[in-house]
Amino acid sequence: MSSTILFTSCKGDPGPRGQDGQDFLAQVYEITVNNYQYDSANNQLYSNTWDFPFRVYESDALLTYRLSGQDPDVNPPADVWTLLPQNIFYNDGTGDFFQYNFNHSFLSIQFTIEGNFPLLNMDARDATNQTFRIAVVPAEYAKTNPSMNELVQLMEKNDTQLKQLDQ
Repeated sequence: MSSTILFTSCKGDPGPRGQDGQDFLAQVYEITVNNYQYDSANNQLYSNTWDFPFRVYESDALLTYRLSGQDPDVNPPADVWTLLPQNIFYNDGTGDFFQYNFNHSFLSIQFTIEGNFPLLNMDARDATNQTFRIAVVPAEYAKTNPSMNELVQLMEKNDTQLKQLDQ
């Protein structure tokens, strides 16, 4: 008994050249809010508004993090980022708390602080020199819900520099 296997191939016109592949298209930058203005009617603190330094589409997702400290267990100490909104509870028996949050459109971003007590009474350290990291993620990639560490690793892989926006 014998078997024969024939392989054939077809040749045709090559298709159009596609775009070069990219691992990631997110834009990440930092803003430091040095002060907030107080809105007494709403008991809210709000920052200036920053225009995005690049094109943002309405379908893009914004992941915004607050620098909440440093991890001293590594050398050099590593920044610790907390995803917004972030609630801060006072441990003084009052039940008082406040929340870091943000508002954005596809043109700009603004940071807010809301609370359940008169915010003019909050510790000034909580409303000055607050650093935020904003990752604008294309809608296709946002479905995977990446961590800040994954975003930064992809930026480093592509030699992307983190941008600082001044107030």
